[in-house]
Amino acid sequence: MMSTKAFTLVSAVERELLVGDKDQGHIECVECCGKNLYVGTSDCIVYHFLLEERAQPAGTATFSATKQLHRHLGFRKPVSELRAASALNRLLVLCDNSITLVNMMSLEPVPSGARIKGAVALALNENPVSGDPFCVEVCIISVKRRTIQVFLVYEDRVQIVREVSTPEQPLAVAVDGHFLCLALTTQYIILNYNTGVAQDLFPYCSDEKRPIVKRIGRQEFLLAGPGGLGMFATVAGISQRAPVHWSENVIGAAICFPYVIALDNEFITVHSMLDQQQKQTLPFKEGHILQDFEGRVIVATSKGVYILVPLPLEKQIQDLLASRRVEEALVLAKGARRNIPKEKFQVMYRRILQQAGFIQFAQLQFLEAKELFRSGQLDVRELISLYPFLLPTSSSFTRSHPPLHEYADLNQLTQGDQEKMAKCKRFLMSYLNEVRSTEVANGYKEDIDTALLKLYAEADHDSLLDLLVTENSCLLTDSAAWLEKHKKYFALGLLYHYNNQDAAAVQLWVNIVNGDIHDSTRSDLYEYVVDFLTYSLDQELVWKYADWVLQKSEEVGVQVFTRRPLDEQQNSFNPDSIITCLKKYPKALVKYLEHLVIDRRLQKEEYHTHLALLYLDEVLQQRPGANSKGAEATETQAKLQHLLQKSDLYRVHFLIDRVRGAGLPMESAILHGKLEEHEEALRILVHELQDFSAAEDYCLWRSEGRDPPYRQRLFHTLLAMYLQPGPSVPELAVAATDLLNHHAAEFDAARVLQLLPGTWSVQLLRPFLTGAVRDSVHARRTTQVALGLAKSENLIYKYDKMKLKGISVRLSDKKLCQMCQNPFREPVFVRYPNGGLVHTHCAAGRHTNPSPPGPGART
Repeated sequence: MMSTKAFTLVSAVERELLVGDKDQGHIECVECCGKNLYVGTSDCIVYHFLLEERAQPAGTATFSATKQLHRHLGFRKPVSELRAASALNRLLVLCDNSITLVNMMSLEPVPSGARIKGAVALALNENPVSGDPFCVEVCIISVKRRTIQVFLVYEDRVQIVREVSTPEQPLAVAVDGHFLCLALTTQYIILNYNTGVAQDLFPYCSDEKRPIVKRIGRQEFLLAGPGGLGMFATVAGISQRAPVHWSENVIGAAICFPYVIALDNEFITVHSMLDQQQKQTLPFKEGHILQDFEGRVIVATSKGVYILVPLPLEKQIQDLLASRRVEEALVLAKGARRNIPKEKFQVMYRRILQQAGFIQFAQLQFLEAKELFRSGQLDVRELISLYPFLLPTSSSFTRSHPPLHEYADLNQLTQGDQEKMAKCKRFLMSYLNEVRSTEVANGYKEDIDTALLKLYAEADHDSLLDLLVTENSCLLTDSAAWLEKHKKYFALGLLYHYNNQDAAAVQLWVNIVNGDIHDSTRSDLYEYVVDFLTYSLDQELVWKYADWVLQKSEEVGVQVFTRRPLDEQQNSFNPDSIITCLKKYPKALVKYLEHLVIDRRLQKEEYHTHLALLYLDEVLQQRPGANSKGAEATETQAKLQHLLQKSDLYRVHFLIDRVRGAGLPMESAILHGKLEEHEEALRILVHELQDFSAAEDYCLWRSEGRDPPYRQRLFHTLLAMYLQPGPSVPELAVAATDLLNHHAAEFDAARVLQLLPGTWSVQLLRPFLTGAVRDSVHARRTTQVALGLAKSENLIYKYDKMKLKGISVRLSDKKLCQMCQNPFREPVFVRYPNGGLVHTHCAAGRHTNPSPPGPGART
């Protein structure tokens, strides 16, 4: 049982305010709505009081009631129940089995006289289902046997919406949504009046004790059960809370969360809903009313009204925290929300959450601790300060006073247990990573990120690199020393880079690659350095380490220049300077020239010629090693041939001199082709290489983009070479036949027939002749169509001309030119199809049609 009191009992309304010197009526019921207190008496009078609360230095409060007015309702029976509907400004008064609607301020009945008749008891639905804000839902026990009725009550009218039959006579009712909690003659039940489904709860004897049915929250009720138990039940017919033990003779109950308050003939008892223990007992005789109104608990005798005032919760909460009862302390703190000013409550509650968080943290309940720290908006440095050496040396942080916990550091908290310490460090890593990008970190991101870096480095955590390559606030001095201590040199380089010290970063990584220091974080660190230099804007740094990366690998190192962003290549790095640097590295030089010529397509003769020469030199060097480098030689030679064909910028004569006598006939043929020396090129292909397919490809290549006559001359040249007089070579005849049959459209058939030997059969040239005849017929028909169209067009023009000649035009010196608006001085003019007349010189200078002359301008 808690050692501190939860409530004090203070008087609110004395009997003298009700009856003065008279000793007739006594209190039958009460209702409280805000500061308005209503009292119903046995002599059918309703009193309206205004409650004033005065806070006391000890944290308690006193109340004074000011009588506003009272009104006799005109009946001879007691006022049984009062219920306020503040949204409607109406007070519902149950008297003599009739519910009357009266004004909350004047206590006058509504002018319409609306009332509900035949009511024994009533309950308001605090979880209404109608959705109409201008009415309240009222459930009554009807004078009809075993009947419950549901009404909608408006400002000046009532409307019955449902009548429900019950298995036994109902004695008490509470309502939530569509669910009725009923005390019948022998049992409690839950009844859904919308579906008619009933759920039995537990039995009780109405002859032995007074039933209690009270709604305590959404879809939950408090009932007086057997054996002196206060039972909780949901609309599903189950209990989600353990019962509280109260008196066997309880006559009333109320809720002031987290307490259940019970009233019997002699005492008021206070019970915790958290641990079901009785916390306090207050003597109170002759009490017969106990109700709660929005957190305010009122008890009454027949002569006076009293209020149970909750005492300050700070001490109760601190006692709970001291005994490690965190959940109870937090729930109790939440219950204090209505009784403490908002700002004060927020400060208090945040501190309680923080204290609770450290208690859970010390018990290694990290998930619970994290939620409490976040909810309590903990200055995360309070947590970091528990870990030795994590806060930067420059941090000005001092712990909260009074302290949030009792621990000096993590060693004391874990009592030196290394496993617990490791768990605590893993939690802090996770927590700092979550909060570093939230509002929790505002103002001290440097402390958070530096601590996180130290934890990652110490634990060899993969997230260390992620932290350093993204936006962070790690302090350079503290972080660098810590990383060096734990031999995280690659990470240290990232830290230098983030702090704009790229030279230090690259030098550190170079030392790792060279083996001067050891760090196995990245096996591809050399490629990483190349990539880093590629995107570095520091030209001096790139040039400083260019030789180093090229010495390690020419093919990879040259990417420092070839993969740079295009705008930087154009503006910052001169290709000529790079080529000079690469002269010592032939493979890198070839790669770079390929980049300039093929990728960037720079139109500069020097680069094209240089690349072709490098290809040529490599081909000539590789030719003797036919077996070992055959595939490589073929690839390089293919690149050379492709460059010679596609580029028009290299020095052809210079390359011909280099190729001559080198045993490179294909390259020679391409170069002769570039000089328009087609016969020589084809001679090489046909007679030296005897590559007839290459000869055909040559004709297609050289005639690409040229006019048809040029293309035809090339193919005729090749055909003539195949058919030239001399010893009979069967392969040439076959090549000539294939050429004609495959490219019939490229030849003048008449000329070809004159060149062909008379011994060739028609069947042999059938594809060629078929194509030639088809092309001839097509050309003739196309010409005929064109001729017919021209004749038709001419006929149309003649017709238009005759129409124009049939129209007379009158011209006088009064007629004005439609362009210059001057009169005609000679009988020479131009007439437009729309009838406009203009001077010849005006027509010659202008091509726009004048607007047609108006009717008044005709002569």
